[in-house]
Amino acid sequence: MPLQLRRLPPRAPITIDAPARLHLGFLDPNASLGRAFGSLGLVIDAHGTRIEARLAEREQISGAVSEAERERIAVSLARLQAAYGPATLAIDVLEAPRAHTGLGSGTQLALAVGTAFTRLVGQPATSAELASLLGRGARSGVGILGFECGGLLLDGGPPGDLRQSVPPLLSRQPFPQQWRVLLVSDNSREGLHGADERSALASLAPFPQRLAAHLCHLVLMQILPGAAEHNFAPFAHGLTELQQTIGGYFASVQGGVFASPDVEHVLRAVAAERTAGIGQTSWGPTGFAVLASAREAERALATARAVTSAMPHIECSVVAGRNRGAAISGAEARAPRIDAA
Repeated sequence: MPLQLRRLPPRAPITIDAPARLHLGFLDPNASLGRAFGSLGLVIDAHGTRIEARLAEREQISGAVSEAERERIAVSLARLQAAYGPATLAIDVLEAPRAHTGLGSGTQLALAVGTAFTRLVGQPATSAELASLLGRGARSGVGILGFECGGLLLDGGPPGDLRQSVPPLLSRQPFPQQWRVLLVSDNSREGLHGADERSALASLAPFPQRLAAHLCHLVLMQILPGAAEHNFAPFAHGLTELQQTIGGYFASVQGGVFASPDVEHVLRAVAAERTAGIGQTSWGPTGFAVLASAREAERALATARAVTSAMPHIECSVVAGRNRGAAISGAEARAPRIDAA
């Protein structure tokens, strides 16, 4: 029977706190073995997306979002209504990072809206189900997996056949609590997205299989073991090499190993003074430097601020990893369903 809003009991609002993520690199953009991409990612404890939603007599979308994001929320609600019934929601976006900066805000906003909707109508869905319905996770699964569980994540890329499914989780490591991440963002730029992103990917030459093998070797035998053993130097060196390799592959479409020359300048200055794993998340323009401790991160932040004293468009901050997924509170807050693996 179709859902009838007037028959639903009054419900308190539900709040979804969805974490941001850093996309640390692809393993095989060319699908040389049949599966494309494969992603390494890290969930962080800042720059997340937070919404409050309630059942309402008419649809409302308000808060800290652009007009384009309002339209995307409206499209998501239409898809959810088609799948689960014609419930009407009032959604207030309490916090959201600037879109297209490499923090995965589009996926987090979609999953937050989807989670709120399905719980308010009494039909909780998995993150994978919502991602498929809302058109997320076509290349990377780290945002979807990060919404569920946080941490340092490795996915296996989407299947190379006609099936549409979220890339499977291959590894989840808790990110060491003492490590920190310096974020450096260029507020004058946006990362590639939409049609420009699709065009850029289509224009690239095939990714050499030997490089894909090398990146897989780095992740399996250096980066992940470094995180598991809290052995920072191998982790940092492996991450920097992964980023340098994949950034070089994308350089022809994003303007260099980094999309922002200023961000690159800052991060190379930081890395010249201390051991750090540096790179760019997704298409940027946000870059990062992973540091071994809060003290090292504060020193790196001081270096970054000195370098950018005449660059008002560059924003620097220190964040930690987040080893948990989305936080859900309110009348419909129940433990999230996670796909069996």
